[in-house]
Amino acid sequence: MMSQAAKVKEERVARPGGISTSGAFGRIAEYPRRARQFLHETRNQLRLVTWPGAREVYSTTIVVVVTVTFFALFFWMTDSVFSYGSRWLLGHFRH
Repeated sequence: MMSQAAKVKEERVARPGGISTSGAFGRIAEYPRRARQFLHETRNQLRLVTWPGAREVYSTTIVVVVTVTFFALFFWMTDSVFSYGSRWLLGHFRH
């Protein structure tokens, strides 16, 4: 980690050809290199991803649908109970 930080610091001080990369111009000038490096590292990380199979996607989709349905019904019932209770309470104390 430390050697990479030193390498980056050296690259900022002087680029090949004697062009200095300090200041705003230096940050703009090194943008294409940083973008290529970012895309390269992203591609390498995507190669390490273990993608789920169709069966696993199907089973987790079923779990999500069942869970969402359960919570929708739960919150609908809770809302109905509180709505009924608040109407009853407000009606009870109405003059």
